[in-house]
Amino acid sequence: RTKRPLCGTGPSARLRDPVCLNVGGEVYTTTLDTLTRCRDSMLGAMFTGQMPLLRDQHGNFFIDRDGKVFRYILNYLRSNSLDLPDDFKEMSLLKREADFFQIGPLLEEIRQYEAGPRGAGWRSAVLSADVDCQVRMLHFNLKRGPENYELRSCAVRVYSANVFCTAGAFVQLLCARFRYRAPDGAANPRPALGRPNYMRLEWVPRPEELPQDLYEKHGFRELGLTSPGTTPDSSAGGAIPDTSAFVEELLKIALAEGFRVDSVLPDPSDILACRSLRFVRY
Repeated sequence: RTKRPLCGTGPSARLRDPVCLNVGGEVYTTTLDTLTRCRDSMLGAMFTGQMPLLRDQHGNFFIDRDGKVFRYILNYLRSNSLDLPDDFKEMSLLKREADFFQIGPLLEEIRQYEAGPRGAGWRSAVLSADVDCQVRMLHFNLKRGPENYELRSCAVRVYSANVFCTAGAFVQLLCARFRYRAPDGAANPRPALGRPNYMRLEWVPRPEELPQDLYEKHGFRELGLTSPGTTPDSSAGGAIPDTSAFVEELLKIALAEGFRVDSVLPDPSDILACRSLRFVRY
């Protein structure tokens, strides 16, 4: 039996659309333009006549690589976008195949994907939150009239939350969901400088007996939520009056992002009154 010759040794003009590929037993149909989208890749070299190509018994060009993940490589070349299902489990294999085909832009997309909100490094994570409340007595002079002042005192509750997550993207999500309210406008909190996995929140609801101007003079800020569809400086969105409300919102966000409660201190039966929470995500 005569052995079928290698193809692609002549000019690339000998190749015609559509092009049928047999990649590890999986057959794909595409175009030369798609296959040569990245000219400096191995596929670009194969289908511009720089490398020989082998055909199978049906006349399809044969490439002895993993056929199932090749669909994502081909779709990337078609759309210039890495589109993967939510339950995709073959990232290491896809990375290896993209490296074999020397598709640099795809490798960069994979790196960004892994660091993003659906990457493996983001999915497996530990989240911890410690909340506290300190009561301070604030003494101030309340002006009653010209040269008429009255000495007043009120209790100010300073709430704080220290949040750490091994997935920096989740910390960014929290920063987007919470916001400070201050006289000069609202602003989203930020991760600690140089520590993208850590954020500290500190807020002080204004007591009714404390005048607004004195509240602002002390630099106190309230904490609220950024409602969907609102800008950070919008007045819409729920207020966070205390640590229980903060823990409740943190639970909603964490559970929606795939976390599960691992430990609650000091009393596991009263999670909203806890002082320390730990979550895990696998």
